[in-house]
Amino acid sequence: MSALHQSNLASLPLLHRGKVRDLYEVDDRHLLIVQTDRLSAFDVILPDPIPGKGEVLTAVSNFWFNKLRHVIPNHLTGIAPESVVKGKEEQAQVRGRAFVTKKLKPLPIEAIVRGYLAGSGWKDYQKTGTVCGIKLPAGLHEAEKLPQPLFTPSTKAAIGEHDENISFAQAIKLLGETRANEVRDATLALYSEAADYALTRGIIIADTKFEFGVDESGKLYLIDEALTPDSSRFWPADQYRVGSNPPSFDKQFVRDWLESSGWNKQPPAPRIPEDVRQKTAGKYREAQQRLTGA
Repeated sequence: MSALHQSNLASLPLLHRGKVRDLYEVDDRHLLIVQTDRLSAFDVILPDPIPGKGEVLTAVSNFWFNKLRHVIPNHLTGIAPESVVKGKEEQAQVRGRAFVTKKLKPLPIEAIVRGYLAGSGWKDYQKTGTVCGIKLPAGLHEAEKLPQPLFTPSTKAAIGEHDENISFAQAIKLLGETRANEVRDATLALYSEAADYALTRGIIIADTKFEFGVDESGKLYLIDEALTPDSSRFWPADQYRVGSNPPSFDKQFVRDWLESSGWNKQPPAPRIPEDVRQKTAGKYREAQQRLTGA
């Protein structure tokens, strides 16, 4: 399987290249988002793509956008990506790895929700007894399910910089009280429904992040991607034990390899061995198969 590190669509204006997605303008009301096979770790884009990763992100996002559309509308239009580019070469670049979306105004926060005590949340709790300023009961253990899911928003950082956790009060300052409440409630509703479903497929969604945008009338939409191995911490339910971090269906395998490589987490990142790339690709495909059955 060939990998796409960067799209090259001469027929459309390129607006932005992110860590994973390339964004093009279709017209004044629509965007084309291409999910490449790029992988970032520690906020650095790695030199070697993960074969098939973009197709997995697209398929998993499409699955969740469809499954959760009764909770909140999303940015998808149903327009075939192949129809908005020109020529067979460009169509091959977008087939199975792109969305044509509504052009919406993104909100300036990442909407993070945590259902389990893991990652930076666990580190925070060990030091302070809180997660992002939210007080939790004493005596919780790593990977333990939280008494209730936590909404812990963050800022959106530029490539190469780190997102910063913010309080709900700070989110209100950025969004206004009514919008901040709407985003929090949508985030928790999306997570709760998705987490319940994923459990029936043998996957625990420990945490995830959503992004939202608004149209000209102020209506809220789910945008970007939805509940993928890039934006979520997926654990195999049959390997879950309180007190230890289970192996996850995401880029953790690459992150572990990078940690052991001696890399200083500054660009440029080292080349990733082929076996590490293939194992990571397998983790992404397994998450897709478990969640979607395809």
